[in-house]
Amino acid sequence: MSLGRGRLGRIVVTGQKYMFEGMSSVATRSTRAKHAPVTLRVPFAASSVALARKHLKNWLTEYGAPRDVIEDGRVVLSELVANSIRHAEPLADGTLLITWKLERRGLQMSVSDGGSPTRPRKVNAPSSALAGRGMAIVESLCVAWWADKTRSQSTVHAILELG
Repeated sequence: MSLGRGRLGRIVVTGQKYMFEGMSSVATRSTRAKHAPVTLRVPFAASSVALARKHLKNWLTEYGAPRDVIEDGRVVLSELVANSIRHAEPLADGTLLITWKLERRGLQMSVSDGGSPTRPRKVNAPSSALAGRGMAIVESLCVAWWADKTRSQSTVHAILELG
């Protein structure tokens, strides 16, 4: 089954793995548990925002999450992925790494990139601003968010309460 065409080629679904033609596996989901952690390795491209949203929606729907939680999760993940693409560099292999998992406080979503000169922060953008509200949105929807940075990678995490 094909999921469409991205910057790196057509996305092909094979069992529990999602691959770009000509690229190694980019997403896996454990078959041991219905809602095991998910890992997506996606192109460093704007099209990856919609891809991540789609996979998260499907996963949360299978989990039985309420519609408002699904939509909040999609907004948060969209902001995290878009911010990485807008403000950071790709990982060494030209991708972003997106993960999510259930934890005691809710759904933890994480996006890893190749880093940037600045750290993510909430900005109090005026209502007339065309951009700058991403982390404020994340902060308003989530119980917590934080960023980790190493020499080669930055990861932003957010936890969405499930209800």
